[in-house]
Amino acid sequence: MSRTGKAASLKPRKAATQMRASRTVEAIVEAAARILETVGMEGYTTNAVAARAGVSIGSLYQYFPNKDAITVALIEREAALLLTQVNEAAAEPEWKAALKLMITAAVRHQLSRPVLSRLLDVEEARLPTRDEAAPGSGAIFKVVRAVIARAMPATALPGLSSVVEQLASDVIGITRGMTDMAGRRHEADGLDLALRVENAVCGYLFSALKQMNSHDLHAP
Repeated sequence: MSRTGKAASLKPRKAATQMRASRTVEAIVEAAARILETVGMEGYTTNAVAARAGVSIGSLYQYFPNKDAITVALIEREAALLLTQVNEAAAEPEWKAALKLMITAAVRHQLSRPVLSRLLDVEEARLPTRDEAAPGSGAIFKVVRAVIARAMPATALPGLSSVVEQLASDVIGITRGMTDMAGRRHEADGLDLALRVENAVCGYLFSALKQMNSHDLHAP
């Protein structure tokens, strides 16, 4: 199956336009989340999701053609929740403060449901999702990139755009890596973890900015 065909098979079969239908869809998606958290991928079937959601398997298939489509909906729901928090943090005028608030939001989101977050990270890389949830190019990446761009020299320099892209990717990588490992270790102290991630991210960024001030950006 082509990637286009695969993506089409993961779209909901019909939109939940009425409140009752929206509640059914949300019940299905949340049931999927709870199954992933409790029994993992081994017990993750459409029958199990329908039973947990309290709906018939026929009702489930009215909205989702397969379990991967449910997973995509779950990934996009979680990405939307995090994006809202990241956007609120990015509204802080000073870029360092905005970055710290964004890190705090990411840590809080990861530790709220660490098992689910880890499983969805794996599934996110496997399944095609909308741009808002796409790793490395989605809406969250764009917000991080915009905040980091505020720290760049006011004068346009050759290669600056690609540098900002790389820094944004690295910041997200550092944050996701550290929060994922904290989840694996069952850490619960979000304040301590946020501070550690801030130290790692800010140390990396400040070092990169220092190098930018002492080297020509267009040098190979």
